[in-house]
Amino acid sequence: MSDKVIKIGGASGYWGDTALGPKQLISHGGVDYLILDYLAEITMSILAKARSRDPEAGYATDFIERVMKPWVREIADKRIKVIANAGGVNLEACRRALEAVAEEAGVTLKIGTVEGDNLLERADELRQKDLREMETGAPMPDRVMSVNAYLGAFPIAAALDAGADIVVTGRCVDSALAVGPLVHEFGWQPEDYDRLAAGGLVGHLIECGAQTSGGNFTDWEETQAGWENTGFPIAEVSADGSFVLTKPPETGGLVSVLTAGEQMLYEIGDAHSYVLPDVICDFTSVTMEQVGDDRVLIKGARGREPTATYKVSATHMGGFTCIGSFVIVGRDAAAKARRMGEAIRNRTSSMLEEEGLPAFTKSDLQVIGAEAMFGDQARPEARQVREVVLRLGVHHPRKEGVELFSKEFVGAALSMSPAVTGVTPGRPRPSPVVSLFSGLIDKDQVPVTVKVGGEPVALKVASLRGQGQPQPAAPVESPRVS
Repeated sequence: MSDKVIKIGGASGYWGDTALGPKQLISHGGVDYLILDYLAEITMSILAKARSRDPEAGYATDFIERVMKPWVREIADKRIKVIANAGGVNLEACRRALEAVAEEAGVTLKIGTVEGDNLLERADELRQKDLREMETGAPMPDRVMSVNAYLGAFPIAAALDAGADIVVTGRCVDSALAVGPLVHEFGWQPEDYDRLAAGGLVGHLIECGAQTSGGNFTDWEETQAGWENTGFPIAEVSADGSFVLTKPPETGGLVSVLTAGEQMLYEIGDAHSYVLPDVICDFTSVTMEQVGDDRVLIKGARGREPTATYKVSATHMGGFTCIGSFVIVGRDAAAKARRMGEAIRNRTSSMLEEEGLPAFTKSDLQVIGAEAMFGDQARPEARQVREVVLRLGVHHPRKEGVELFSKEFVGAALSMSPAVTGVTPGRPRPSPVVSLFSGLIDKDQVPVTVKVGGEPVALKVASLRGQGQPQPAAPVESPRVS
């Protein structure tokens, strides 16, 4: 077994994350690879809409403006390879922007792209093939804004095999950004299920950026002193898939069994059957051991044969929403706020009926400051506070419905509760609602193309078309903490 160790830094957890991550990891992280995750489901619809207005838009511009422009010379000098799903729905425009940045900086970088996830032009075909929602069985909506398959790690590895310094993808599973470099470096094969599962855990732990190194940590008192410079995560990975999770020196945050454990459980559903394109992961036997300050040794992930399908997510219009807020102060503030919210909702509901419009599909009334989020578990004394925020939101299938609400929400300021003041100036703004549809598509129906320097690269396998199926896990009494 090789004693080589590959250091991968997770520099971005979403589009809009702080520029601190790239700065830390590039300047003093000592990393071999920098990965950046930009894409959420809602992001795909935003990018698709942007490209419809501008053929050069549709990718995560922060990657160019906040990462590559400031750091491209140091990235090249230190030979750090960069993997990012910043391509969104316009990989070629992103590639051209990268080339322009490199040329301006006077550096030469080979840029790889992974294409094939964007299935928007095949929406009618997918509908005809009766693509169904994977949870409800509902048919695919007639009008969609984006349709993307979640690709795996092997196309990224193929680009690296062909000499790419930077690999830009569209939609792939977040963890693939880390697994791809590990497949490339260690020669992992599609049937190396345990190692692929271990790599999946590496990616899962670092793709949310600083959330695994002290951000959002339950025991916040242990980390709050360093929030100004919370460290971003680094995984030091060995060929067998075991790894040490750490962060750059002299940064805030915390890497401990508990911070890593919280992130491991984040968004995985069933830890026994965490389904990725390349492997079904079993994290129930994972061990975490504190081996130094801000150093946790993690091993024990197991893998099974992958499924025959990719997950596909489509975004579509789901009506309109509008949310209004007032600050209400003084005696009985919580009671006044709740009654005022009820009255505004009742008033506007009656007006909808008078206008011949459908009723609100949903409404949500919250009295923030009186433990609204705790529901029946709120403490009685919370109702006695003297300052609250009334927050009332409605959903309607038509824009006219929420526009009526917007006008009438502000119109209640002088006709209901005393001691009302505003949170934001003017009327609350109606917004379109983007809804998510997720289904499964056979891997054979999703051709994947890899290019480096604009030239096609041979791809042996995009993702193994296995026959694996998720298996329910037996209950676990408690985690084992060392």
